[in-house]
Amino acid sequence: MTRALIAEDEPILAATLAKTLQGLWPGLDIVATAPNGVVAVEQALALRPDVLFLDIRMPGQSGLEVAEELAERWDGPAPFPHIVFVTAFDDYAVQAFEHAAFDYVLKPVSSARLGKTVERLRGALEARTTLVPDALGQLLGQLQALAPRAASSERLTTIRAAVGNAVRMIPVSDVVYFQAIDKYVNVVTADAEALIRVPLKELLPQLDSAQFRQVSRSTVVNMGCVTSAVRDDLGKVMLTLRGRPEKPRVSPVYAHLFRQM
Repeated sequence: MTRALIAEDEPILAATLAKTLQGLWPGLDIVATAPNGVVAVEQALALRPDVLFLDIRMPGQSGLEVAEELAERWDGPAPFPHIVFVTAFDDYAVQAFEHAAFDYVLKPVSSARLGKTVERLRGALEARTTLVPDALGQLLGQLQALAPRAASSERLTTIRAAVGNAVRMIPVSDVVYFQAIDKYVNVVTADAEALIRVPLKELLPQLDSAQFRQVSRSTVVNMGCVTSAVRDDLGKVMLTLRGRPEKPRVSPVYAHLFRQM
């Protein structure tokens, strides 16, 4: 029996989706309903469902962040689940999903549209096709490019970081990588480090996407400082950075950025 997990923070919408799915797919076992993204990750890792229905906008973690974390943490014999994103009609994300390898359904959920999604899912499961993490990385890149920017989200040129009693002015071009640490971001240059109290997901839209690329949920690197990318025997990609001894690991979601031309 195919097993599914629904992640939706609105109980009425979650119940409606579950009821509609059960009518369209009697053999589907909905093993859990998660009220937010954090719970969705833990339930997915514990229950290993075949299909995930992820609301794009949820408290704690968005559906996209859930998919990204699962791609990094998924291991063992169970194949990575098929993902269906649930999004609002006026969401800019729809433009990216139209050309992505992922399926999506719009709110309010249409039985006819969901029926087509069910057909595709059953076909994919019967054919034993699996989702390639690269597809998620490409979707995230498209979404980042399409995301509406706030008026204040101009390109950063200088980072103002507190170092003791002083405020250090760090040119963004000098940054080798940014790393999220709890509520802070560590700004790392070739010869120094400094903490700023800005979430990484707020900092990222202010960076030049041609120069700075996310390589994992917690790390954004200056591509001009990457000297090599090495894949080990397990298929994990590690980066060598100019002027730094650390070797950041690349999430499978972003491994396509470092393939041979």
